[in-house]
Amino acid sequence: MAWDKFQMAEKVIERIPTLSSVNLGIGMPTAVAERIPANKQIIIHSENGVLGVSGRPKKQQVSPTLINAGKETISIGKGASYFDSSLSFGMIRGGHIDFCILGGMEVDADGNLANWTVPGEKVTGMGGAMDLVNGAKQVFIMMKHFAKNGTAKLTYKCSLPLTGTNVVNLVFTDLGVFRPERGRFRVLELAAQVTIPELKMPADLLLL
Repeated sequence: MAWDKFQMAEKVIERIPTLSSVNLGIGMPTAVAERIPANKQIIIHSENGVLGVSGRPKKQQVSPTLINAGKETISIGKGASYFDSSLSFGMIRGGHIDFCILGGMEVDADGNLANWTVPGEKVTGMGGAMDLVNGAKQVFIMMKHFAKNGTAKLTYKCSLPLTGTNVVNLVFTDLGVFRPERGRFRVLELAAQVTIPELKMPADLLLL
């Protein structure tokens, strides 16, 4: 049975040590902020200038000016701070973010990531992804296992324009957890009842 985004988020959190600084990309990765246990201290950074994001606000606490980089309303924890974009990207480019969690369109066996555009379709912009994949100490990708056409997003070589080369440490899909390793994907964990054939990946692309 495939994981939903919150179960995927819990798998991500299991692999992040307490007191780590973490940047969450827009979309699926924001679920991580909603699943952090109260006893695990993780400091969430948003590149629009917030350090100390703490999940979603309740209806009566929503502020239209308190948002993340994806323009979603957020809550903040005790001791949170605000700063301008230049300082925020100084943190990223200076190597002060331990983990970044991003969405993905494709990841290949060399750890290359494509997550920002599909040629011929509307482009909203690179955002901070190129800085994050090169500045963060580790890069985790959260994404659906299959593209809309039914092909696996884990592949030999990315066909879409790259965001970064040799940058991905772990990939979390709705079917399992994978690590690019020696030109293949090491299968670290599969969702309950998911089998290797259901991944629809060539045998020589997998390490078991």
